[in-house]
Amino acid sequence: MAEPPGPVLVVVPTYDERENLGSAVARLQSSVPDADVLVVDDASPDGTGELADQLAAADDRVRVLHRSGKAGLGAAYLDGFRHALTGEHQVVVEMDADGSHAPEDLPALLTALEDADVVLGSRYVPGGRVVDWPWHREVLSRGGNLYSRLALGVPIRDITGGYRVYRRAVLEELDLGGVASQGYCFQVDMAWRAVRAGFRVREVPITFTERERGSSKMSSTIVAEALWRVTCWGLSHRLGRDVPQYPSGPVTEGAHPS
Repeated sequence: MAEPPGPVLVVVPTYDERENLGSAVARLQSSVPDADVLVVDDASPDGTGELADQLAAADDRVRVLHRSGKAGLGAAYLDGFRHALTGEHQVVVEMDADGSHAPEDLPALLTALEDADVVLGSRYVPGGRVVDWPWHREVLSRGGNLYSRLALGVPIRDITGGYRVYRRAVLEELDLGGVASQGYCFQVDMAWRAVRAGFRVREVPITFTERERGSSKMSSTIVAEALWRVTCWGLSHRLGRDVPQYPSGPVTEGAHPS
């Protein structure tokens, strides 16, 4: 693995991930030993936050940001990004805690920063794959990505995926305060903002594996929000507006974005 351009912080949002968090952090530290980890916990009732505190007490590379309640995936990542920008980290990673994002893939994503500003872990470029998903989930995911690509006019094949790497400069330049979307839409929003701001966005193949423990937080409301917002953004883009618009419409607390 090529050396990343500065210290790395991996932001891991959690809600009821006690069964998965310890393994995810251990695998991450084995794959990228120098990376720091920030667990952003939304007051998980299963004790995930308490486990995160124990991990942090045992290892100063692990930090915990406690939030007062379940406020959504997008909001959790944004709080993690803001925390990263208060410190020395030059690279910020999004990674799920449920095992679907293999920490062993992270070195390849970090290496790709040599000629990119944002690196997306992609299931749908050559070499990428999905393991143990029911067929209807993959059809929904592929369809959502195709629709987003056509509506927004971007060549990204996996714009809804949640395993990605940002250079610090990207997060500093993008208007994080204007990002109000959740779930699928948070990931689409961030990638589209990066493309429109002129940053170099690159996709790297990953293996996405369905979680073995716990339950997915996907819902029809998340899909409805994605379709609504992407459609409005696409129309705004074609009408010559410069930034994504946020008309009233379906909004969810957020969930796994894949």
